[in-house]
Amino acid sequence: MNTGLAIGLIVAAAVIFGAVGFIVGTIHRRKVAEAAIGSATDEANRIVTEAVNQAESKKKEAILEAKDEIHKQRSELDKEIRERRSEVQRQERRLIQKEETLDKKTENIEKKDDILNKKIKAADEKMAEVETLKKSQFDMLEKISGFSKEQAKDYLIKNLENELVHEKAVKIREIEQQTKDDADKLAREIITTAIQRCAADHVAEATVSVVNLPNDEMKGRIIGREGRNIRSLETITGVDLIIDDTPEAITISSFDPVRREIARLTLEKLIQDGRIHPAKIEEMYEKSRREVEATIKQVGERAVIDAGVNGLHGELVKLLGRLRYRTSYGQNVLDHSLEVSYLAGLMAAELGADVKSAKRAGLLHDIGKALDHQFDGSHIELGVEAARKYKENENIVNAIQAHHGDVEAKTVVACLVQAADTISAARPGARRENVQNYIKRLEKLEEIATSFNGVEKSFAIQAGREVRIMVKPEVVSDDQMTLIARDIVKKIEDELEYPGQIKVHIIRESRAFDYAK
Repeated sequence: MNTGLAIGLIVAAAVIFGAVGFIVGTIHRRKVAEAAIGSATDEANRIVTEAVNQAESKKKEAILEAKDEIHKQRSELDKEIRERRSEVQRQERRLIQKEETLDKKTENIEKKDDILNKKIKAADEKMAEVETLKKSQFDMLEKISGFSKEQAKDYLIKNLENELVHEKAVKIREIEQQTKDDADKLAREIITTAIQRCAADHVAEATVSVVNLPNDEMKGRIIGREGRNIRSLETITGVDLIIDDTPEAITISSFDPVRREIARLTLEKLIQDGRIHPAKIEEMYEKSRREVEATIKQVGERAVIDAGVNGLHGELVKLLGRLRYRTSYGQNVLDHSLEVSYLAGLMAAELGADVKSAKRAGLLHDIGKALDHQFDGSHIELGVEAARKYKENENIVNAIQAHHGDVEAKTVVACLVQAADTISAARPGARRENVQNYIKRLEKLEEIATSFNGVEKSFAIQAGREVRIMVKPEVVSDDQMTLIARDIVKKIEDELEYPGQIKVHIIRESRAFDYAK
């Protein structure tokens, strides 16, 4: 019990001592803090006092600097004001001088205005006088001329228009003439250059061929017993064999060069073989015909190469080859076509046109002449038809169609082909009119004969004095031959003009073939 009390007393005493110590410490710390605050207050007061003193000092310095700056600026401003005042005074003096000058000018202008007004008034008075005089003159002119003012104006305008129209027409004619002269000069230069660069020889084609014989005895063998061989030759080939006193030579006469060439080759083969009789004649005729057809193809290909033309249809090449055996007024048509091709190409090169088209059109321009013996129509129509059939360009077709001026030339190439065709035909010695007329008459004679039903072939021989006609035996009887001969004679008399008389010779031959095996 006592122990617990002691502990309680000890605890109570500890608490009391602790509280007392805390209070005493607090009081001590307060005193220490108050002493420190007093020191800080004194320091602060000292600092504030020093700051105030420094501020007062700075203020005085700033006031002095400001006063100096103000004094300086005031001096500068006074100086500037004095300068500006001097400038203003100078400007005022100048303005006063200008005003004085302007016043003098104004005074002069007013004087001039007075003088001008007087002159204007005088001019107005004179103008009135002029108008009066003019009116009186117009009245007098109207009275003398019988025209009113408007009528006179219309008359003058009309005369002026007529003069202008006349002068314009004269000027147009001068320009046209100058243009024509220049064009003619240029055309002559181009054509001359083309002709000089394309010099061609011309030899007129004849209508006869001469076959040389090894000896004169061969003439008798060609004639045959009672003339059967020569009759067979003339009948099969359609030519006229002239056997006269010319030594070692036989003349073959025909207006058709192809037919004449086949007959020449046939006769040469028979002479070389030595066996001459009707059957051998037919055999050699077929061989010669095939050879001529092969030659026609080769000649056409050679012409295409020479002209420098590419991509031509095979049938057109063959037709070109046939032109080798055609003539126009005695001029070989293939040679003429090649020359036209060369000339057209040269002129196209000079003008900067399409050279290839010009050469192609020139080569094909007379292609219809390879057909006009077998078909109806002019050589131009047949040529156009053939060109379109074998897919030639329309520009080429137009050149063919227009080369004789039948239609309008639509391209430069067509115009060049026209010019080249004329140049080629106009060369001295190129053509003979009488030969062409003779050939046309013989062609017409054969055409009349073949127009009748039942006629198989017809040949104009003896220079057109005889026409030999082979008829189909299964169509025409012996009795009908006389009637056909009479009808043909009648048609020849009605449609053909010819010297002398023409013999119509009709042949009807029946043959039967069989083979022993």
